Amino acid sequence: MIGIGLLTGATTVLFGFGGGFVAVPVVVWADAALGADAMRVATATSALVMVVNAGFATAVTPRRVLGALRGSGGLLLLLAVGAAVGALATRLAPAPLVRWAFVGYVALTIVDLLLRPGFLRPRAPVETAPAAPRPLPALLGAPIGAVAAFLGVGGSVMTVPAARRAGHPMRVATALANPLTLAIALPATAVSLVGAALPTAGGAHPHLVGLVDLGAAAALLVGALPVIAVLRRRPPRIPDRLYARAYVGLLALVAVAMLFSGA
Repeated sequence: MIGIGLLTGATTVLFGFGGGFVAVPVVVWADAALGADAMRVATATSALVMVVNAGFATAVTPRRVLGALRGSGGLLLLLAVGAAVGALATRLAPAPLVRWAFVGYVALTIVDLLLRPGFLRPRAPVETAPAAPRPLPALLGAPIGAVAAFLGVGGSVMTVPAARRAGHPMRVATALANPLTLAIALPATAVSLVGAALPTAGGAHPHLVGLVDLGAAAALLVGALPVIAVLRRRPPRIPDRLYARAYVGLLALVAVAMLFSGA
């Protein structure tokens, strides 16, 4: 689990994934003894991991990059409202539905990125793009937040492609994904922590607080936080097109991992 945490730290900095897409399949596997409820625990635990990872990554992001979100208060508020609704829906929805929605969402995203122009094949050279991507329209906040919290994925898979298709470089689009993920993960985590733990014949699961597996979250964060600190201080120089292809490749690996997670 700590080793996977190292990976989530890298994906937080390089791809804007605060941990959700990587953490969900792993926590489903680690908590397979919970049966169908493992998916609910995974999405809740993922939200807590994203709060810490995305919050730390945001704190060490240059202020000039975060300046692109100036005036986005309405977007952030609606992201949070949508996330609270999505986290509540996860509690009520059948666990298999959440799992297959996760796989289907990732698969559709991969198809969209491969076939629709603007992501792998930018319309304009990234060198001519503005310094930071324009904020998303505020009205998109509620649906993005709801879907992201329901699946435990954070929202970067919606925001990064949108910024990329506007002609912005991957390094800027992924950096801005972290504060947007934080706005989603905070209310989702609050909803997951305050609810009742899963019942069993012998009582509540001792390693759960609400629906959050604190042991798994702690192990993931032990691995992730040092990596975030190092990569933010010394970010790797990756050619933009290779960067975009790696983003799609990571999504494909996550979809495969989820299919074989045994949930």
